[in-house]
Amino acid sequence: MSLSDPVADMLTKIRNASQAKFEKVDVNTSKLKLEIIKILKNEGYIKNFKKVTQDNLNIIRVFLKYDENENPVIHGISKISTPGRRVYSGYKEMPRVLNGYGMLIVSTSAGVTTGKKAAEKKVGGELICSVW
Repeated sequence: MSLSDPVADMLTKIRNASQAKFEKVDVNTSKLKLEIIKILKNEGYIKNFKKVTQDNLNIIRVFLKYDENENPVIHGISKISTPGRRVYSGYKEMPRVLNGYGMLIVSTSAGVTTGKKAAEKKVGGELICSVW
């Protein structure tokens, strides 16, 4: 089965595993997916991640994070740009997620970063997803 949007598939796997209270979830690897997962780790939305080779396939094992009441830290994660509709934003018009309580992940010319850091660096780019 070929996927038309592998990043959306990864976000859906993370969202579903988080709601089902799984400890970890495996996603196929790519450079963009790895950068998104690194940002999720740095911003505190996931516990950790590890690159694993399983059955001659490179995968990223994502360890999900929960609070003290076993509620998922990721309340929602949604894709903004799709293969059929790319969404771009300049640094001056960078949208805020839940009035600053969420996070925006942006692909810029300086690499994949959060919306806040892209605005500080004064670079715009393609809006990949929002996390809250």
